[in-house]
Amino acid sequence: MILAAGLGTRLRPLTDNRPKALVEVGGRTLLEITLSRLRAFGVSEVIINVHHFADMVIDYLKTNKNFGMRIEVSREEVLLDTGGGLKKAGWFFLDDSIHDDSTRIDEPFLLHNVDIISTIDLARTLQFHSENHALATLAVQHRETSRYLLFDDQLRLCGRRAGPGSSQALDQKPEIVRASQPPESLQALAFSGIHVISPRLLPMLTEDGVFSIIPSYLRLAAHGETILAFRADDYYWRDLGRPADLTQVANDLQQHVLP
Repeated sequence: MILAAGLGTRLRPLTDNRPKALVEVGGRTLLEITLSRLRAFGVSEVIINVHHFADMVIDYLKTNKNFGMRIEVSREEVLLDTGGGLKKAGWFFLDDSIHDDSTRIDEPFLLHNVDIISTIDLARTLQFHSENHALATLAVQHRETSRYLLFDDQLRLCGRRAGPGSSQALDQKPEIVRASQPPESLQALAFSGIHVISPRLLPMLTEDGVFSIIPSYLRLAAHGETILAFRADDYYWRDLGRPADLTQVANDLQQHVLP
């Protein structure tokens, strides 16, 4: 699933007349770049959530013949955030009528933000997820962020805390949901916007309406479910939230920092 429903407010004025997914970098849209990454990994079936200029995304996919993939669209009349968006599109991963092989219904799937450019090895992330029988695996890095996720020595999700630049008080105590070791010894890592998820998570999303998936992960971790971190420190990653980020990625492409 590609999360592409956001308003892209930080990218204005580029998103005043088009959705974030159709903003271009290096002559290609963010949506095309993400789809190409997934296709190279072996993904052939994708669902994309849309809201802002939704019809433009649908027309773009039609014009490009879905880039040779089977693509479904989950239209959101109201923005549902990551958790609500995934829950609404959950049928895509549970309905074996759309899959070429019904046994694949039990296989993990990827959830990928459209405004993320990275070289994170999706195959290794999936392998790590499967080998550890995780409910969800989050690709994370050691870098500065406004909100850190906290993991123990076994890379299990244990909580979260505010980081530099957060609108919340810097002296706020961390939210600990799994007391596996002292809070001060937990690893504070930044989430990359790339998840590997087992379909059995979907019925566990008891939240309704508009909700972020991170609190759901924390709730499930508190009940003993295995939510893991995949360390992606050695890979290129950039969040294309601002026009300056687009410029930097375009330069990185020219200098072959990115493939």
